[in-house]
Amino acid sequence: MAYTLINARPAGRPASAATSPTALAAGQGALVDSFKRRITYLRLSITDRCDLRCTYCMPERMEFLPKKDVLSFEELDQLVTAFASFGVDKLRITGGEPLVRKDVMELMARFSRHLGNGLNELTMTTNGTLLSKYAGELSSIGVRRINISLDTLKRDLFEKISRRDSLGDVMKGIDAAIAAGLKVKINTVALRDINEGEIPDLIRFAHNRGADITLIETMPMGEAETDRVEDFLSLNKVRADLSKQFTLTDLNYTTGGPARYVRVEETGGRLGFITPLTHNFCESCNRVRVTCTGRLYTCLGREDGADLREAMRADPSGGLLRQTILGAIERKPKGHDFDAARLSTPASPRTMSHTGG
Repeated sequence: MAYTLINARPAGRPASAATSPTALAAGQGALVDSFKRRITYLRLSITDRCDLRCTYCMPERMEFLPKKDVLSFEELDQLVTAFASFGVDKLRITGGEPLVRKDVMELMARFSRHLGNGLNELTMTTNGTLLSKYAGELSSIGVRRINISLDTLKRDLFEKISRRDSLGDVMKGIDAAIAAGLKVKINTVALRDINEGEIPDLIRFAHNRGADITLIETMPMGEAETDRVEDFLSLNKVRADLSKQFTLTDLNYTTGGPARYVRVEETGGRLGFITPLTHNFCESCNRVRVTCTGRLYTCLGREDGADLREAMRADPSGGLLRQTILGAIERKPKGHDFDAARLSTPASPRTMSHTGG
């Protein structure tokens, strides 16, 4: 099926006068929290379902939400419209695994009409298993970058971590994304004594394909069936180990998220570090998350937030939705409560699949 991109413009092109920060401040207003941080980045989950069962993310017998609890296409689109009107110009679609949602490309096409009309960028985080089917369509509607989760290049270890023998599908998805002209970034959760020794090979794998790679410390979120204390790998240690075989040069480069980047001189590629436990990045936080049930979380590691689904269903005009968003942003905390010393007790009962990765 073909999808039409409405009013599209290349990512990164300056916003029009109607959506510029000045116009927003004078009109509907930008989202600015009490610590003067401007919120420009929305991570929106469209499903809690996933076709993998990664051990650090969820229990094997995961109970997914009933359909009635998940936002409809119309409600998801209403949310995006509201956030775009507030000057949020980057939208990342997440899950669970977003590509398992039925008719996902119809939904993505709806979102894409905001490109050039509020949004500068529409992107997605995926596990890659279904990407070979959708990469071309995603490119055709204006997606320019995509994040793909990949924790190992070894088939047996991939199956052990994800509880599924799907590495081949992920590799096909990576190839399809590159062939479709998407800028790929590999996301790797660093796990001590599991994929720790493989990190240099993962870096070479990504950079040989023109992709960036970001390493992520394990998140203390929800129930899992592994020992997070045993699995936790400090990226300070990883960087020190990598420095023994690579030359790492700090960069000012940013994609709008929490990663700090270096250039690996031997490969010429970029390597990012996301360190919620060893280096708090909250001082420059510009993002919020909305779950597939419409719960707005202004901080990944806090339970306070707002019920946007209730606001939309109580007031179809959208007025209550806007008030609820503004109130939640005003309450956005200064930082999260993640602490490596308390990894055995999750900072939040929510799984990442429910929250949106």
